[in-house]
Amino acid sequence: MPKSEMTRRAALASLAGAAAGAVLVQGSPAGAQDKPKLKGRIKQSVSRWCYDSVLDWEPFAKACAEMGLVGIDLVDPKFWPIVKDHGLVATMVPGAGSIGDGLNDKRFHAKAMEDFKKNIKAAADFGWPNVITFSGNRRGTSDYQAWDNCCEILKEAVKIAEDHNVTINMELLNSKVDHRDYQCDHTLWGVELCQRVGSPHFKLLYDIYHMQIMEGDLIRTIRENIDYIGHFHTGGNPGRLDLDETQEINYAAVMNAIAELQDQGKYKGYVAHEFIPKKGMESLRHAVMLCDV
Repeated sequence: MPKSEMTRRAALASLAGAAAGAVLVQGSPAGAQDKPKLKGRIKQSVSRWCYDSVLDWEPFAKACAEMGLVGIDLVDPKFWPIVKDHGLVATMVPGAGSIGDGLNDKRFHAKAMEDFKKNIKAAADFGWPNVITFSGNRRGTSDYQAWDNCCEILKEAVKIAEDHNVTINMELLNSKVDHRDYQCDHTLWGVELCQRVGSPHFKLLYDIYHMQIMEGDLIRTIRENIDYIGHFHTGGNPGRLDLDETQEINYAAVMNAIAELQDQGKYKGYVAHEFIPKKGMESLRHAVMLCDV
């Protein structure tokens, strides 16, 4: 498993339990004084875990705001006040389940429902729009059984989400490289689940990096399934590194497609950068400018 994915697993595990965060390295946001003027058609955010070793929370949030980002993704509840103090949105926060132990297995339903009840209310109290969840690994479970198992809990969880005006997002992850045996690994699997749940408060977190690995055909897939997509993640492929010339995804084209859908009123969510930066905040700044189409 790549080091980046090991780090992400640890970050998500910490989020799920609202555990104490890692000790972070203090630093100064490079170039924070030069706030770029963005078009802002894409509402950009960034996953905090990718910068744990770059900046502590306060300077990181300050740098994000000055960079023109509107939010921070995958935020542990204890850091929510910092996000709000800097005028940012926690664009994705803990919901229920983990990458390996998710909603496709009834053994985890009781705990997942407790977490949904607690975390959806907590998100709503702060004004946050999204909570995250996962299908879990297959462990031999058929797609049909997994749909049934996920629906059983999600149809109850979305009632809570609807009452609090929060959206539950199940992340699409690749099972080829980083998360072997993960069940929700194709867009159409996730779309089928969305249709079965039948609520606009349950959608997919479409991770562009992961779906490039599993499917490709990104723009067509996004356009055809935008009704079921509630959130996006970015990352360069291969390696989940910078959005630069060493990776294969044409992010300007993908962002243009998302921006057009937003202009048409078909998408109102966020695009959160989730890649391991080669050059710290400079890498993030480059990504922000590239995706500001």
